[in-house]
Amino acid sequence: MTRIKRGNVARKRRKKILRLAKGFRGSHSKLFRTAKQQVLKALKYSYIGRKNKKRNYRRLWIIRINAAVRSSNLSYSEFMYLVKKSNIALNRKMLAQLAFIDNSAFSFCINFLKSRT
Repeated sequence: MTRIKRGNVARKRRKKILRLAKGFRGSHSKLFRTAKQQVLKALKYSYIGRKNKKRNYRRLWIIRINAAVRSSNLSYSEFMYLVKKSNIALNRKMLAQLAFIDNSAFSFCINFLKSRT
């Protein structure tokens, strides 16, 4: 039976892991076994982090809308109820952008919603 040399494949696999571990501190980026564990952990956390980022941005948008709406004696929940009731197709991200960047347009929106009820 002929000898099968696997050195090339194994080296490629190890180099791929070590490339992913670049920037890790100490032996986490130098030694294959520890690097492999840390890369798996990092990939798991990056997957979780992508989900958490969406949650965090939604929380930020709600906080910004709430702060802007409170100045005109409305609560966030009342404001969102009026938005849904009057079929305004702006999502929380856009409403937060309006509140943060163009306050006059947002106050116009609030006055418009108040006049509809």
